[in-house]
Amino acid sequence: MKYLIGIDEVGRGPIAGPVAVGAFVFLKPSAKNFFKGVKESKQLSEAKREEWFKKIQEAQKLGLINFAVTFQSEKVIDTKGISFAIKKCLADSLSKLKINPQDAKVRLDGGLKAPAEYTNQKTIIKGDAKETVIALASICAKVLRDRKMREWAKKHPNYGFEVHKGYGTKGHYKAIKDHGTTPLHRLSFLQKTSI
Repeated sequence: MKYLIGIDEVGRGPIAGPVAVGAFVFLKPSAKNFFKGVKESKQLSEAKREEWFKKIQEAQKLGLINFAVTFQSEKVIDTKGISFAIKKCLADSLSKLKINPQDAKVRLDGGLKAPAEYTNQKTIIKGDAKETVIALASICAKVLRDRKMREWAKKHPNYGFEVHKGYGTKGHYKAIKDHGTTPLHRLSFLQKTSI
């Protein structure tokens, strides 16, 4: 196998905003040395994730790695479901890497599965904590999704998107009670709550 690809999703649970899937590939074996000591995104502060992301972009410029992050909107999540949205993101992110499926070993976090043509794939529970390549995919997806949510916060200043990133915090639910929903809210997720 020439290439090792890691895949993770971010934003399955929020009540607002898109879901994102990151795919990350080591193009050169030496690339791993670039990322000694990296942790999965949930264990890192926002500032630390941004630092690692800068390193990731440097390594990409040097041709050591490549990554792709794809989003599906709250509209797609509402009409077709979260599983469909994640599958679509995953397939799109993989195809953006332009790696022949036969040349790739794919490592996925949690319950994720790659399209069938990626015959050498393995899903690893808590993979983002066990495999560097999955941790790096999770950082890419988290940083880019968080940036999107901070942009949205400027358009909808009453909701605190820059703080909770769309997750269902007490403050977020209160903002919905006080101001109603925005086009960014996943209405199918809100039906399950008693707002």
